[in-house]
Amino acid sequence: MPTDDSSLGQCPDCGDPITSAWLLVEYSKDDGTDGVWAECPSCGDVVAPK
Repeated sequence: MPTDDSSLGQCPDCGDPITSAWLLVEYSKDDGTDGVWAECPSCGDVVAPK
């Protein structure tokens, strides 16, 4: 399980980093890969970090 400071990626809207503390949903995609939705702490949008 990731720690609160592990990176999920960057916000596709504002480019700021998103850590696992902001994780909302983890899921498995149809192609077998994992996906996440998180809230960006900077702009407040719910995004799929890149």
